[in-house]
Amino acid sequence: MLYLVPTPIGNLADVTFRAIEVLGTVDLVACEDTRRSAILLTHYGIDTPTISYHDHNERQRAPQLIERMEAGQQVALISDAGSPGLSDPGFYLVRLCWEKNIPVQALPGSTALIPALTASGLPSECFVFEGFLPHKKGRNKRLEAIRAETRTIVLYESPHRLIRTLNDLVNTLGPERTGAVARELTKKFEEIHRTSLQRLLEYFRSKTTIKGEFVIIIAPPAFN
Repeated sequence: MLYLVPTPIGNLADVTFRAIEVLGTVDLVACEDTRRSAILLTHYGIDTPTISYHDHNERQRAPQLIERMEAGQQVALISDAGSPGLSDPGFYLVRLCWEKNIPVQALPGSTALIPALTASGLPSECFVFEGFLPHKKGRNKRLEAIRAETRTIVLYESPHRLIRTLNDLVNTLGPERTGAVARELTKKFEEIHRTSLQRLLEYFRSKTTIKGEFVIIIAPPAFN
């Protein structure tokens, strides 16, 4: 059995009772970063053995985890924050589980996507999640697809690429398109800014340092 267990995106209190129970009873916890996951596990008194599972070792590690589960062990997969498999490592392992007829259960829980969208006040009845834009190959093609999108668009972005992405969105969608940027959700310095894409770009350009993980929400064209 494989359990996909969401972990808090910042506030350690944002974890479900079921997640704590699963993490404490499985045979092994596969972590994106074992050192970072140790903070959560130690906080809740969980001493289940851990093993690393991330983008750089998944092709090697996934077959090892499959072998353990075929032998009867239960494995929980967690990422550094949020739901594993959603713009985080996990898809490859889940696919192998289906191929090997190993049951998979995904627990509900923390994700930055929904809190950012609902708090933005932008239309949420119909939206598309684009995850992280490609860094190089395929980026222009994805931006062109976004230009044609009529639904609310949600993106993830890292701090060192935020300015580039906002600039690309201004050039692709126009400076007056309404958008919102959510930063450090559930943490002490949480903030959400909603205005035009141009003003969002100017605001973050004015910062001497940009820290945190970001969610960008873009209103549909009809909203403006």
